[in-house]
Amino acid sequence: MDKALLDTDILSEVFKAKDATIVANAIAYREVFNQFTISVITVMEIVKGLHKMRRADALRQFLEGLHNSEVLPFDRACAEIAGRIFADLERIGRPIGRADPMIAAIAMHNNLTLVSGNQAHYQQIQGLGYPLRLDNWR
Repeated sequence: MDKALLDTDILSEVFKAKDATIVANAIAYREVFNQFTISVITVMEIVKGLHKMRRADALRQFLEGLHNSEVLPFDRACAEIAGRIFADLERIGRPIGRADPMIAAIAMHNNLTLVSGNQAHYQQIQGLGYPLRLDNWR
Protein backbone atom coordinates (compact mmCIF):
# COMPACT_ATOMS: atom_id res chain seq x y z
CA MET A 1 0.00 0.00 0.00
CA ASP A 2 1.39 3.38 -1.05
CA LYS A 3 1.10 6.54 0.99
CA ALA A 4 -1.75 8.54 -0.49
CA LEU A 5 -3.41 11.92 -0.65
CA LEU A 6 -7.16 11.64 -0.14
CA ASP A 7 -9.30 13.76 -2.44
CA THR A 8 -12.25 15.63 -0.98
CA ASP A 9 -14.86 13.17 -2.25
CA ILE A 10 -13.19 10.17 -0.63
CA LEU A 11 -12.57 11.97 2.67
CA SER A 12 -16.23 12.99 2.76
CA GLU A 13 -17.29 9.41 2.14
CA VAL A 14 -14.95 8.18 4.88
CA PHE A 15 -16.72 10.54 7.32
CA LYS A 16 -20.17 9.43 6.18
CA ALA A 17 -19.18 5.74 6.59
CA LYS A 18 -21.97 4.55 4.26
CA ASP A 19 -19.85 2.66 1.72
CA ALA A 20 -18.41 -0.51 3.26
CA THR A 21 -15.60 -0.73 0.69
CA ILE A 22 -14.43 2.82 1.36
CA VAL A 23 -14.62 2.26 5.12
CA ALA A 24 -12.60 -0.97 4.84
CA ASN A 25 -9.95 0.75 2.71
CA ALA A 26 -9.79 3.69 5.13
CA ILE A 27 -9.33 1.35 8.11
CA ALA A 28 -6.60 -0.61 6.32
CA TYR A 29 -4.85 2.61 5.32
CA ARG A 30 -4.88 4.01 8.87
CA GLU A 31 -3.52 0.73 10.22
CA VAL A 32 -0.45 1.23 8.03
CA PHE A 33 -0.01 5.03 8.11
CA ASN A 34 -1.82 6.01 11.36
CA GLN A 35 -3.41 9.07 9.77
CA PHE A 36 -4.89 10.38 6.55
CA THR A 37 -3.01 12.81 4.34
CA ILE A 38 -5.13 15.57 2.81
CA SER A 39 -4.47 18.91 1.16
CA VAL A 40 -5.33 22.44 2.23
CA ILE A 41 -7.57 22.48 -0.85
CA THR A 42 -9.64 19.66 0.63
CA VAL A 43 -9.83 21.58 3.92
CA MET A 44 -11.16 24.60 1.98
CA GLU A 45 -13.71 22.52 0.07
CA ILE A 46 -15.06 20.83 3.19
CA VAL A 47 -15.19 24.07 5.18
CA LYS A 48 -17.04 25.72 2.27
CA GLY A 49 -19.57 22.89 2.05
CA LEU A 50 -20.28 22.68 5.77
CA HIS A 51 -20.42 26.47 6.20
CA LYS A 52 -22.73 26.84 3.21
CA MET A 53 -25.07 24.22 4.70
CA ARG A 54 -24.84 26.03 8.07
CA ARG A 55 -23.63 22.89 9.80
CA ALA A 56 -21.63 24.64 12.53
CA ASP A 57 -21.29 21.54 14.74
CA ALA A 58 -20.02 19.40 11.87
CA LEU A 59 -17.63 22.18 10.83
CA ARG A 60 -16.27 22.52 14.36
CA GLN A 61 -15.86 18.74 14.61
CA PHE A 62 -14.04 18.62 11.25
CA LEU A 63 -11.66 21.43 12.19
CA GLU A 64 -10.92 19.91 15.59
CA GLY A 65 -10.24 16.55 13.93
CA LEU A 66 -7.60 17.99 11.61
CA HIS A 67 -4.90 17.42 14.24
CA ASN A 68 -5.30 13.70 13.44
CA SER A 69 -4.44 14.26 9.77
CA GLU A 70 -1.43 15.37 7.81
CA VAL A 71 -2.48 18.50 5.91
CA LEU A 72 -0.22 19.34 2.98
CA PRO A 73 0.22 22.94 1.80
CA PHE A 74 -0.20 24.42 -1.64
CA ASP A 75 3.19 26.05 -2.10
CA ARG A 76 5.06 27.70 -4.97
CA ALA A 77 6.16 24.40 -6.53
CA CYS A 78 2.58 23.10 -6.42
CA ALA A 79 1.32 26.36 -7.90
CA GLU A 80 3.66 25.98 -10.87
CA ILE A 81 2.58 22.39 -11.52
CA ALA A 82 -1.11 23.25 -11.14
CA GLY A 83 -0.76 26.26 -13.43
CA ARG A 84 0.75 24.10 -16.15
CA ILE A 85 -1.98 21.47 -15.77
CA PHE A 86 -4.72 24.10 -15.82
CA ALA A 87 -3.27 25.74 -18.94
CA ASP A 88 -2.79 22.42 -20.73
CA LEU A 89 -6.39 21.41 -20.02
CA GLU A 90 -7.73 24.77 -21.19
CA ARG A 91 -5.63 24.58 -24.35
CA ILE A 92 -7.27 21.28 -25.32
CA GLY A 93 -10.72 22.56 -24.34
CA ARG A 94 -11.16 20.27 -21.33
CA PRO A 95 -10.99 22.45 -18.21
CA ILE A 96 -11.85 20.75 -14.92
CA GLY A 97 -11.90 23.75 -12.59
CA ARG A 98 -9.12 24.98 -10.35
CA ALA A 99 -9.32 22.69 -7.31
CA ASP A 100 -8.58 19.37 -9.04
CA PRO A 101 -5.38 20.57 -10.77
CA MET A 102 -4.26 21.99 -7.41
CA ILE A 103 -4.92 18.71 -5.59
CA ALA A 104 -3.21 16.74 -8.36
CA ALA A 105 -0.20 19.04 -8.14
CA ILE A 106 0.07 18.52 -4.39
CA ALA A 107 -0.06 14.74 -4.88
CA MET A 108 2.60 14.77 -7.60
CA HIS A 109 4.88 17.23 -5.79
CA ASN A 110 4.78 15.04 -2.67
CA ASN A 111 5.10 11.77 -4.65
CA LEU A 112 1.78 10.46 -3.37
CA THR A 113 -0.94 8.38 -4.96
CA LEU A 114 -4.16 10.38 -5.25
CA VAL A 115 -7.20 8.50 -3.95
CA SER A 116 -10.32 9.84 -5.64
CA GLY A 117 -13.64 8.70 -6.94
CA ASN A 118 -13.40 11.43 -9.57
CA GLN A 119 -11.30 9.35 -11.93
CA ALA A 120 -12.49 11.11 -15.12
CA HIS A 121 -11.00 14.50 -14.19
CA TYR A 122 -7.71 13.09 -13.00
CA GLN A 123 -7.34 10.70 -15.93
CA GLN A 124 -7.42 13.76 -18.18
CA ILE A 125 -4.35 15.02 -16.31
CA GLN A 126 -2.66 11.65 -16.77
CA GLY A 127 -3.59 11.78 -20.46
CA LEU A 128 -1.54 14.95 -20.80
CA GLY A 129 1.53 13.01 -19.66
CA TYR A 130 1.66 14.11 -16.04
CA PRO A 131 2.96 11.40 -13.66
CA LEU A 132 -0.14 11.34 -11.47
CA ARG A 133 -0.77 8.02 -9.72
CA LEU A 134 -4.45 7.28 -9.01
CA ASP A 135 -6.38 4.93 -6.81
CA ASN A 136 -10.09 4.63 -6.09
CA TRP A 137 -11.28 3.20 -2.78
CA ARG A 138 -14.74 2.54 -4.19
